[in-house]
Amino acid sequence: TLEVAYHAFDALGQPSHVLAKAHVAIVVVLRGVLVCVTACVVIICRSLGVSVDMFCNQVLERPSLVEVAHDWNVLQAVLRKASAYVEFCLVALHAASAFAVPALIADFSLLGLHWRSVPAILPGALVIAGVLWATVLAAMVTDRCTRVPALINSLSFGPGTWRERQHTIDYIVSSAAGFYVCDVRLTTAMALKFMYTWGIIAFAVSTKVL
Repeated sequence: TLEVAYHAFDALGQPSHVLAKAHVAIVVVLRGVLVCVTACVVIICRSLGVSVDMFCNQVLERPSLVEVAHDWNVLQAVLRKASAYVEFCLVALHAASAFAVPALIADFSLLGLHWRSVPAILPGALVIAGVLWATVLAAMVTDRCTRVPALINSLSFGPGTWRERQHTIDYIVSSAAGFYVCDVRLTTAMALKFMYTWGIIAFAVSTKVL
């Protein structure tokens, strides 16, 4: 925080205002990078969710089991490829948010609950909120994929196609498409458990410190 920087630089006998400004500039740049990376992950997760919705719309407009199987193969390949590129960024953002929670608590304990503490606390709070939102969006991609078999089961593809329709539904279920992080399919239940856990930890630590 800014007050910690002033005290540390005063103890060293160096010009505190110059070094404190450099400290603030570094913190702003780092948090700006985190916000930009979080925004990119959010955009990618939203795009994947829209891709699943477009697949469902195509099934409704052109009910063909051959096209459904082909389009689903393409869609699940896109989901796995995109999640493989994003998973390391998402893990790094989770690690950054895990360290940001104690930093926010330390800022509250040092600066107090005043309006002047808002500029120091707001960037970290935005990063944490963005990471949680990106996690929820990634989990919603998996939720959309799990609802596709029910949609196909409710449609009619013509007389005598019920066996092929059931085969297509079983194939979609067994493919287990969704958003994967380190070969683990991310679901909404996992995202909620993560948020609940960190909420409890933050509340417990804040009650001890503040």
